[in-house]
Amino acid sequence: MGKRLSFMVVSLGMLCWSLNLKAEPLVPALYIFGDSSLDVGTNHFIPETQSRADFKPYGIDFPNGEVTGRFSNGYNLADEIAMLLGFKMSPPPFLSLVQRQNSTKHFRRQILNGINFASGGSGLLHETGQKRYNRVISLEEQIQQFATVRRNISVHLKSTADARIKKSIFLFSIGSNDFFDLYFFNNYTVTETMRQQKLHEKLKNYGARKLAVLSISPLGCLPRYRLNPTECNKELNTISFAFYTTLKGILQNLTLQFPEIKYSLGNSPFLSCFTMIFPQVIGFENSTSPCCGDLTRFVSCHPDSKVCGNRTAFFFWDQVHPTQAVCELAASKFFSGDSLHVSPINLSELVRAS
Repeated sequence: MGKRLSFMVVSLGMLCWSLNLKAEPLVPALYIFGDSSLDVGTNHFIPETQSRADFKPYGIDFPNGEVTGRFSNGYNLADEIAMLLGFKMSPPPFLSLVQRQNSTKHFRRQILNGINFASGGSGLLHETGQKRYNRVISLEEQIQQFATVRRNISVHLKSTADARIKKSIFLFSIGSNDFFDLYFFNNYTVTETMRQQKLHEKLKNYGARKLAVLSISPLGCLPRYRLNPTECNKELNTISFAFYTTLKGILQNLTLQFPEIKYSLGNSPFLSCFTMIFPQVIGFENSTSPCCGDLTRFVSCHPDSKVCGNRTAFFFWDQVHPTQAVCELAASKFFSGDSLHVSPINLSELVRAS
């Protein structure tokens, strides 16, 4: 029997690309915001950051073994979701277009298809990650970068810009680093500050109408933060599940305030817990240890790390990030899963929503 029947959608999509059928993407563009779960190389263009994945063995399973700055052995969640939407992979990092001084023509052509603003180590709050990693691009800054993109789209498309943006998908995965900072530094209250944020209103003003949001995974079951190999950190897991509930309420209130906005909310705590508790049912053999490195160093994956041989059998690539195989599974559930995995509608339904 096949290892993971849920990968069939992904496999068929990849087959179409390999046959060069040139199918049109399901949406005009994909704009991505978040942290290392979606970062496809942003931090590679921030010299002073200490949150990096621009060295081997990161990228060992990426085409040609290329090191791209993804915190993964291959494709990450941004790529897998983008491929299900009909793109070849995630759109490029905003900073790659800016710092490489692409021509205006190329820049405008690319931003019409989407941009990835995600930065490893970032959070909902501007302060998040700055102390631990020296420099990251916060969500607030990412949205400011999108404002620049939005102005360029208006110049390029003029009267049709609004219609294109309204049909595009805005993908978010962020929040883990806020709670890590809160848990270890205990220097601010995340929940109170979150409620003061008006970032969603800014996005609404920029034309965003379709929001794809992934909640955080159970932080206490990450290899780095487990109490021991068989016991998760219950306090961090309680925070993770509470965040999902809070996020669900925020999105529900948002649609009451702005009925034209539609959203899909991925239930990452449920999917992750089910997979970790019953890994063999899903097709994984190890859901507690990192594939790259071990638990003897705070940063487990480094150039001289030992790497597991069968990476499709591992849930975790390093101490905090999933393998490409897990990203494939999560993306497929987000795209076409039932209400246990995503609500109120899945991503494929969000694409079709008017």
